[in-house]
Amino acid sequence: MTKKASIGVTGLAVMGRNLARNLARHGHTVALHNRSEQRTRELVEQFGSEGEFIPAHSAREFVDALERPRQVVVMVKAGAPTDAVIDEFAELLEPGDVIVDAGNAHFADTRRREAALRERGLHFVGTGVSGGEEGALHGPSIMPGGSKESYESLGPLLEDIAAKVDGTPCCAHIGPDGAGHFVKMVHNGIEYADMQLIAESFDLLRGALGYEPAQIAEIFRTWNTGRLDSYLIEITAEVLAHTDAATGKPFVDVVLDQAEQKGTGRWTVQIGLDLGIPITGIAEATFARSLSGHANLRAATKGLAGPSRTPLSGSDAERFADDVEQALYASKVVAYAQGFNQIQAGSAEYGWNVDLGSVASLWRGGCIIRAKFLDDIRAAFEAEPGLPTLLTSGDFRKAVEDAQDAWRSVVSTAVCLGIPTPGFSTALAYYDGLRADRLPAALVQGQRDYFGAHTYRRVDREGSFHTEWATGARPERPA
Repeated sequence: MTKKASIGVTGLAVMGRNLARNLARHGHTVALHNRSEQRTRELVEQFGSEGEFIPAHSAREFVDALERPRQVVVMVKAGAPTDAVIDEFAELLEPGDVIVDAGNAHFADTRRREAALRERGLHFVGTGVSGGEEGALHGPSIMPGGSKESYESLGPLLEDIAAKVDGTPCCAHIGPDGAGHFVKMVHNGIEYADMQLIAESFDLLRGALGYEPAQIAEIFRTWNTGRLDSYLIEITAEVLAHTDAATGKPFVDVVLDQAEQKGTGRWTVQIGLDLGIPITGIAEATFARSLSGHANLRAATKGLAGPSRTPLSGSDAERFADDVEQALYASKVVAYAQGFNQIQAGSAEYGWNVDLGSVASLWRGGCIIRAKFLDDIRAAFEAEPGLPTLLTSGDFRKAVEDAQDAWRSVVSTAVCLGIPTPGFSTALAYYDGLRADRLPAALVQGQRDYFGAHTYRRVDREGSFHTEWATGARPERPA
């Protein structure tokens, strides 16, 4: 009897190829399929010794190579190409079979696809996979959505190949339909904010202190031994220490300062607006990338006046570097707090019942934002599942309160020196906005009522009210 594969992967570009190899390395027989048969042949020729692969030359042959319930992992470009592949395989599959989209799909597309395939008796699992090509091969963080029934068969395979922290797989069932891709989207949004804050820290240490990239690399290496221990801090030190072979200059100085993006940060901001969640750190990071890419606009405004820069020195420089570390930590806490608030809101809106402690746990390894303090975030949500924000959790609250003087000093120094810090500044503004007794939103509501009769609520009685502004501001009346 011909041996069947326990899972199949269609779409064998870098991510698909590495996921297939990871599965095979863990003892799973993997069926392979790609529109270009050359990629299938190359994978088997180069990596066939890593495990058992069953190459297929057609969609029908691929499906026939799978044991039931069939589990098909789709790794193709998001959007129309994903729809085309799903439609092709849905015709060949039977009730109870599972289609897994492990790409960066928009969660709304995942919800649509899941509902359509459910009507046909098929399970559709939108799965976030983080860690890049190395993570896909050696152990990513995996965020599967979909039905509980689909996770019963699929989960053990995914947990097997996921990263492990303290023996725990960085993989868990997130929730129904689009929950997995939603959480992955927010993960990427937090990633944007985290990277922006780290980049601002570099810019501050260079612009305010005159340090060279190699010096700053050593500072980041030191930070990585403490509470900022994370993958992004680690690789930042490596990037800053690297010398360009062609010019002998610091690598960071020969890279064009125009950051690109693939859209997940933008989606996060758009959905944050739809849900009414102020994810200001992610938004500013996204807009900072956008601003960097407007080369013509930046060139046109190059002559605009700014303050003179006199680098700090001696003990002032040493103290400022310590202040930047504190400001970075506090701002990161804000960014993560906002991201988890967005997951809370999405979970409530779509009825997903996402476990935030579980999300923090599976981000501890494999993914791009893996960091030491995610274990503290996990513990915070496990201790208080209804935690309104990380900023009120004991240890985080104390750390941010202890950092606030340094945080304010860093932002004010940056303003005085003309160094842009949208990430640090918006994080501090968010913190101050949350703790304020009253916000100027009261005046905004008064303005809205004046020009548009949009009404307002009062602090001393229930209901909505409107003032007759055009007739001499006559007393308000219930709207």
